[in-house]
This record gives sequence, C-alpha cells and structure tokens, in this order.
Amino acid sequence: MKTTSCTRRDFSIIFLFVMVYALIFVLHQMDILQFQPEVNSTIIMPRVSPHRIVNHRFCTFQPRSPQDALEERLILDSIARPENPLLPSPNSLEQTTDPAHSTFTILPGRKGGQWHVGDQLEAMIQTFDFQGHPKKSGGDFLTASLHNRKLEAGVAGQFVDHLNGSYSAVFSLLWEGDARVEVTLVHPGEAVTVLNRINRQHPDRVYYKSLYRSGSLSETTPCNVCLRSTQQPVCNHTDLRSGEPWFCYKPKNLSCDTRINHFKAGYDNYLSAEENKLFQSGVNMKVSIQAAGPSNVTVLPEDGQLKVKSSSVASLPSGYYYQGVWRALGGITVSQFNTSAITQCLKGKAVHMYGDSTVRQWFDFLNAVLPGLKEFDLHNPRHIAPLKSLDNENNILVSYRCHAPPLLSLPIPIRELRYTANELDDLDAGPNDVVVLGIWAHFTTSPMDIYIRRLQSIRRAVVQLLDTNPGTLVIVRTGNSRSLNDKVPPLNSDWYSLQCDKVLKAMFKGLKVHLIDAWEMTLAHHLPLDLHPPPPIIENMVNSMLSYVCPQKHG
Repeated sequence: MKTTSCTRRDFSIIFLFVMVYALIFVLHQMDILQFQPEVNSTIIMPRVSPHRIVNHRFCTFQPRSPQDALEERLILDSIARPENPLLPSPNSLEQTTDPAHSTFTILPGRKGGQWHVGDQLEAMIQTFDFQGHPKKSGGDFLTASLHNRKLEAGVAGQFVDHLNGSYSAVFSLLWEGDARVEVTLVHPGEAVTVLNRINRQHPDRVYYKSLYRSGSLSETTPCNVCLRSTQQPVCNHTDLRSGEPWFCYKPKNLSCDTRINHFKAGYDNYLSAEENKLFQSGVNMKVSIQAAGPSNVTVLPEDGQLKVKSSSVASLPSGYYYQGVWRALGGITVSQFNTSAITQCLKGKAVHMYGDSTVRQWFDFLNAVLPGLKEFDLHNPRHIAPLKSLDNENNILVSYRCHAPPLLSLPIPIRELRYTANELDDLDAGPNDVVVLGIWAHFTTSPMDIYIRRLQSIRRAVVQLLDTNPGTLVIVRTGNSRSLNDKVPPLNSDWYSLQCDKVLKAMFKGLKVHLIDAWEMTLAHHLPLDLHPPPPIIENMVNSMLSYVCPQKHG
C-alpha cells in the first residue's frame, strides 16, 4: 500500500510539473505574439548562413532584445489614431466624411476680435457625411496650413481630434498682415481604418524580384521581407551584420548564392469595390474643406500683452516661411548661403548622404550650385549608388548611397546594396564629416514594425558613431507629403508617410542629431505637394543643413 501511495504522489508531482511547464510555454508564446500583433512569425537565430534555405511561414524575423520589442510597442501605441470600422452596407460611403458638406470656422480672437503676432489662431472643423448628417466619431486624417501668398509666408497647423466629429486646427501667428486658413481632408477615418488593415495584413502588397544567374542559366524569383508560405524553398538573404531580413524564393535550378540584382516587380491592390470608393480624388481624398465664414484674418503687430491663447495644442511648429525663406523656431538660425558661402562652409569637409531619392535631391542640389564640385562618372544610372563628387581645390567631398531593400527601384546590382547601419559602422568620421540620413519613402509600403526595426539598427550605428567620433555632425531628413499622381492611392498614401514621419522623430528623439522637418516644410509652402519637393523647398532644406554645419555667429 505504501508503494501505491508513493507512486500516485509521484505521478501527481510529475503531472503538476508538466502543467506548470505547459503554462509557462503558453505564456511565453503569448508574450512573443503581443509584440507582433497580427503577424504570424517564425523566429530564426542570428548569424545564420546567408544562403541557408529555410522554409517558414508568412513573416520571419530575427530575435530582438526585450528593450527593442518594448520600444516598438510603445511607438506603435503613440502613433495610433482613433479608427471607425468600415460599415458593411453597400452604401457605406454615404456615412463617411464628405469634405463638401464639412466646414471650418475661425474662432474669435482676443478682446475686440483682434489677432496679434505671437497669438494662436484656432479654427474649429465640423465634419458631415454625404447625407449631410454630422459625424459622431473622429479618426479623419486632416492637414491645415496658414498662408500669405503675397508675403510668401506659411506655417503648418497642429491638430486636435475631439473624437466626436469635430477637430481643432491651431496655428501660431508669426507674421503681420493677412493670414488665410486652408484645411484639407486627406482621408476620412473609414479610409484610415482600411489603410491600417492593409498595412498589417498585406506586408507584401508591393513585391520585388531578383535575378539569379550562373553561366547560361538564369531565373527570376519573387523576394520580400515577408514571403507567403508555399512548397517552394526560400533563400535567406538576411544581412549578417545588421540582422535585416530579406528573402527570395529559391530558383529551381540555381543556388541561392547566384543572386545578381534587386528590383521592384509590381503591387497588388487589396481594396474591395466598396473600399475603392473611399479613395476618390476630388471626392474624399485630398479635398479642401471650405470655411463657414471668413477664411482669413488680419494679424496685427505684437502689443506686449499675453501672446499665446491657451489651447489643447502644446507643441509649436518647427518653423515657418517668410518671404520664401524657412525660419526655424528654436535651436538654430537658418542662414542663406550663396555659392561662395556654401563653398566656404564646406571647405575641407566631407558630406556623406544615405537614404532614398528625397535626400539624393540634396546631393543633386549641391552639384548644381557649386561649380567646383565635379561628379565622378561611375558608369551607373542615377538611381544606382554610390554617387561621389569632389572639389579638389577646396577639398570638399559629397557622396550619396541608397539604402538596402525594401527599395522601389529599377534593377540594382547586389554588390551595390548596402545597409546604412553597416555603412555608418565602417565610416571613419571626424569633426570635418557630416552624415545626412533620409530613410522613409520606400518604407511607406511596409508595416511600421519593419520600419521601426530598420531605424533601430541605424540608430545603434549612429550612437556608436557619435560615441567614437563625437565631433561628427548627424542630420536627419524626415518624410513629407506626396502628390496624387500615384496609380493606387493606398499604396503611397500620405497616411503612411505621416506614420513614418512620427516614427522617425520618436526614434531619434534625445540623441545628438539634428532634424530637418520636411513634413512641415512641404505643408507650410504654397507650392504643390510632391514626393520630390520642388527646388525652392530643397534650397531651404539645404540651407537648414548648412546652418548646422556652419552656425551663424552672434556677437
């Protein structure tokens, strides 16, 4: 009997141990999933062979530190907006925000209805649906700016969503004279819901390909950060140094190490016929909202009284335009640099630019205005890096290199695909070196967690660079709004650009780097929005960069 009792007790202890272990395992899996919601992922260990073939589910990522995973979740939470579920009715468009019915009203100014330089102007936006009914929920994506075309003055507005169909747009009054309010509905909240769903559920909505070749054999296969599960084996092209993931379906008759190039292959539109109605130019996408009364005010000079009205907007704009010149608010005085001043400022310096074509515009600008700067002919198309220019007489070097995939481009040789973090790690920098980063446009078609991972990798390299070379100047260009020329609006929506802009600013906050706020610089300007801003805006951006390189000396 003693033996039977002991056996039962032993089995009970074993059973309890197994149950506890199973519970720990389940909780561990839940902990992993909560950092990557709605992503079905398989973890691969770091430092794997780049040509090892791995079969995996939809998304495959390398393990990260708990700190990085927590930061990702906090950033994603910080950029989340209120969402309205898309109504299933075929006539759901009728219940969405209609800019033609919606209006804004400028609220009264200080005593006597006057506004002075230093005050804040507030406009209240009330949204209505296509049936003329007031909206009861928030989540719309709106932009606003204050302009005086005659003075070439402009500033971007700051928004508050009251979550009840009304919004406040708040503007800092920074010049005397006329100031006209302009409000635009970029997307109704229901469209934002669709954009967020597509971003989470279809990380491969833009797809890429690579050519593999050996001798007379060649084959092209699809590639991406996330590949859908098939019976076809996969080539793991994850970068060994930075850990950045990239995969291609393995060619049938070639090995993974025969990969030749990378290029964009196409895109898929996952919108239903009903959802397509939410993205109509001239109807509910980037359409102006009209004023219910006056749309402009006259701003008087400062009067020495309390300047700023209390409002629910705590942050001020990063700057504004006056007479076509960008004036930064806080931190630096933006100087105007002519050709000789640019040459003098950059004399003996090297400017290293990394990123996409929006920062390559800075490279092209310097090449165009500096007669002594001569670009090397590397026999590559303009979109293929590296690009290098040298002014021998003044010892000025300016270079540009694009970042690695995801990269929406014509074919690029694999040998020219360099991860920015690795480039920064290899850079022998010093007090005469300027590093410019502009990495956002190609990530608007990827889930934000992929963009966060890339920026975390780059930030680690920036921190290391500044630790070992504290005199190096690092400047980051943020993202900006686009025009409406894209064939598939959800593919390159400004909503994704705004998310990238917010993530980028959050990622580099607190570091010894300088931000050029391209988002506000494009919104505040009177010229039309464009993925590649027009020359006057680029000139202001470059002047802002040079003002950090050669700050104005005050007596």
